[in-house]
Amino acid sequence: MATDRVNSILKHLSPGSPLSTITSKNPDDIVITLAVRTPLCKGKKGGFKDTTVEYLMYAILKAARERLGFSPDLVEDICMGNVSDGKAAYKARAAALSAGFPNTTSASSVNRFCSSGLKATADIAHQISAGSIEIGIAAGTESMTAGGDALEQPFDKEVTKHSQEADDCMMAMGWTSENVARDFGISRQAVDEFAAESFRRAEEAQKAGLFDDEIVPITTRIKGPDGEFKTVTLTKDEGIRPGTTAAGLGKIRSAFTQWGPITTGGNASQVTDGAAAVVLMKRSKAVELGLPIVAKYVGSTVAGLAPRIMGIGPTVAIPKLLKQHNITLDDVDVVEINEAFGTMAVYCREYLKLDWAKMNPRGGAIALGHPLGATGTRQIVTGLSELRRTKKKILLTSMCIGTGMGMAGLFVNEQ
Repeated sequence: MATDRVNSILKHLSPGSPLSTITSKNPDDIVITLAVRTPLCKGKKGGFKDTTVEYLMYAILKAARERLGFSPDLVEDICMGNVSDGKAAYKARAAALSAGFPNTTSASSVNRFCSSGLKATADIAHQISAGSIEIGIAAGTESMTAGGDALEQPFDKEVTKHSQEADDCMMAMGWTSENVARDFGISRQAVDEFAAESFRRAEEAQKAGLFDDEIVPITTRIKGPDGEFKTVTLTKDEGIRPGTTAAGLGKIRSAFTQWGPITTGGNASQVTDGAAAVVLMKRSKAVELGLPIVAKYVGSTVAGLAPRIMGIGPTVAIPKLLKQHNITLDDVDVVEINEAFGTMAVYCREYLKLDWAKMNPRGGAIALGHPLGATGTRQIVTGLSELRRTKKKILLTSMCIGTGMGMAGLFVNEQ
């Protein structure tokens, strides 16, 4: 173990290597000075079931503002990832003002489905790099209790008649999961075994207190069976099911029998409410303000593929990002991939030849939940926490995206 750590350090420091470029420290680097998240709660029946999306936005922004280490007047822009609320831009602005940011701090929302939180991070980082702003907050919030991302009606046939892939953009996610299983020969057993391991890792991490440094307590109200509201403070993820086994998961009935037999409520991501946020600025600004630097944002990218197998998006986004920075998966210490479905997670692991020990070491969305707009930021928070604990360096995050896309982000732990 000690030898592995020494080799890892030498690899990162080798002069002129791509890794030394990535891990180098320069005044214009875009850095993260704070990375926090709420607990992830069960949609429709958990701790946030009676909490509005605007309150979740307010809660995560208030938690960030209280931990900034500098005046909130210096924050110039906030970008909030959100998928299912068409009024998210209004709510993000109101939440920022209520959370204690001045009216000089702008706010917006962004929606690129499951990558929305990562896109928010990239958008803020790119604004800073371009000189448009000096300090910004990227966040993601989703109340899946309030609503999912299902289409309310079919697309205009004058659009879809020109392209089968345009028509495929209407496919339900469960359908695309079954397409992945069928097209690539993924078995129910392999998916259930993957899901059981996700639960085991998350259970182990929670029992060991590994999530404690990434979660900020959130006080909210919850309506009890008697119809009365009570105030609660939430501190723990709710979706983890202790003692889950592959054999037990194998007894759960298929969720989408009309499309295939593989995907179930036990081997796919949970319906979840939650939020996460990261604070970004240039390294020179962080040094000027005397702030601890949590991590360096290296870069991110997006890529597309056939909508009918949208779940395997990381298999096109990850190689593209690694090529851009001239590194390989061997150089990466932790890989956080969203477990939207066990089918896509198993395929991505096998296709990319990922070291499973590096992939979602604290469990993923099957165990923790997948609040759509928040996942992209939640992965950053969790991955960086794991790197701090293990004293390692390189984080790669990635997720599939509805309608057939993938996104990936690269970060360097500095703590």
